[in-house]
Amino acid sequence: MAEPAVVANTQDAQEIQTMVARAHAAQAQIADYTQDQVNELIKAMVWSCCQPGVAEELAQHTLDETQLGDYNGKFLKISVKTRAALMDILPDISVGVIEEDTERNIIKIAKPVGVIGALSPSTNPEATPVIKAINAVKGRNAIIVAPHPRAKITNKEIIDRMRAALKRMGAPEDLVIGIDTPTLEKTNELMKQCDFILATGGPGMVSAAYSSGTPALGVGAGNAVITVDETADLDEAAEKIRISKTLDLAASCSSDNSVIAVEAIYDQLLEKLIAQGGYVIQAGDYDKIAAVLWEDGHLNPKAVVQQPQILCHMAGVEIPEDRKFIIIPETGVGPEHPYSGEKMSVIMAFYKVKDIDAAIELTNEIQAYQGMGHSCGIYSYNDENVLKLGMGTKTSRVMVNQPQAASNSGNLWNGMRQTFSLGCGTWGGNSTNENINWRHLVNITWISKPLATPKTLPADDVLFGDVIKKLA
Repeated sequence: MAEPAVVANTQDAQEIQTMVARAHAAQAQIADYTQDQVNELIKAMVWSCCQPGVAEELAQHTLDETQLGDYNGKFLKISVKTRAALMDILPDISVGVIEEDTERNIIKIAKPVGVIGALSPSTNPEATPVIKAINAVKGRNAIIVAPHPRAKITNKEIIDRMRAALKRMGAPEDLVIGIDTPTLEKTNELMKQCDFILATGGPGMVSAAYSSGTPALGVGAGNAVITVDETADLDEAAEKIRISKTLDLAASCSSDNSVIAVEAIYDQLLEKLIAQGGYVIQAGDYDKIAAVLWEDGHLNPKAVVQQPQILCHMAGVEIPEDRKFIIIPETGVGPEHPYSGEKMSVIMAFYKVKDIDAAIELTNEIQAYQGMGHSCGIYSYNDENVLKLGMGTKTSRVMVNQPQAASNSGNLWNGMRQTFSLGCGTWGGNSTNENINWRHLVNITWISKPLATPKTLPADDVLFGDVIKKLA
C-alpha cells in the first residue's frame, strides 16, 4: 500500500518542479525591467481583478465557493483593498538604487529573491493572491500561489486574470502561477523548492513553512484585544467595534476578539454596543455555543465566519434576526475560558476592569494565551493612556480610535502598510513586527564607500563616562 503514496509524492514533486522552473524563466525575463515597467505590470494585475463588474463577480464567487464571510466584505477586499495596496507601493523605488545614506556613505541596491511561494487562506482568498502577487512583482520576482482547497476555484479565476493581464502587457504570464488542484503534499513541495516562502494561514502551515528549510516569512496567531477607557467617545467606539467585529463576518485575524471596558463606562458602552446590533447571550448559552465553535480544542471550520443566526442555530440558541454580533461577558482567561482566545466569528468577549493599568495586565494575560505579538487597540482621547498601552503590551500594532480589523493591515485613514500578512515579532514566532510588503521580498546589496572624514574613537572618560568610577 505504500507504493502508490511514493508515486503520488514523486508526481507532486515533479509538478511543482516544473512550475518553479517556469517561474524562474519568467522572472529572469524581467530582471532588467525598469521601475516604470514594473509599475505598469502591477497596475495591470490589480485592474484585471478590481475593475467594475469583475470585482462583483469575484466577490460573489468567493462567497459561493467558500461559504465564509459575506458579500460586502469580499467586495471591499477585492475592489478597495487591492486598489489601496497598489496605491501604497506605487511610489516606492524597488528597482536599482533604492536608498542612499549620505551620512554613512552607503548605497543600497534592491535585487530579486527569485520565486516566491505564497500560501493563501480560505478566509481571505479574494485579495490575498493579488496583494501578494503585486508585492512579489514589485521586487521583480515571480510568485506561485498555493490556495486553500476550499478556495481553489476562486484562486484559479484570480490567477488566470492576472496572467492574462501580464500577457497583454508583453510580460511573461508565468510571473504568476497558481496550483489549480492544491494538496498538502504539493504545498509542502512548493515550500521546499521555491526561493522564499510568504506564509499566511493556520499555525500548522506557518510552522511547516518555517521548518521547510527555505527562508520564510510567516504570521502569528491573531486575537485582537480592544480597550475602551473613560475618555473615549462611546458612540464612536461602539460603532467602530461593530464595524470591525462584523467585517466579512470576522474572517480577519484582526477582528475584535475581546473588548475591555474600564468600569466607569462599562454599562454605557454595553448599551451602545447593543444599540449597534450586539446581542448579549442568555444564561446557559455560553457552553452551548462553545460546544459548536470548538471541536477537540480547535475551531470548527463549519462554524466560523458565519452569520450569528447560523452559528446560534447550530448551537440550539435563539437570537433575534436583526442582531449583527454576539457579546459574551467574560471574566477569565485560558483554556477554561475559550472565548478569551481567537474565535474567527462574530463573537466578542466583554471584560470589565478598574482602569487602564488593569486593562494592560488583562490584555497581556489574554494574548499570552493566544495572539501574542499580533495587535491590540484602544478607544481613548488620553495620550498618556495610549502610550501606556503601547509601552505595556507585547503587540506589534496598536490601533487608536480605529476599527481594528480594517486598520491593522493598512487603510486610507492611517499610515500602516497595506497588506494581509502581519508580522508578530518574536512574541508570535516571527522574524519581523512589520506589515509585510515588497521590501521583505528582495535582497539588498550595500555599497560602502570610505567616509570623507573617518570616525575617531573618543577618549575613555567620554565614551564610558561615570561607568568607569562606578565599576572601580
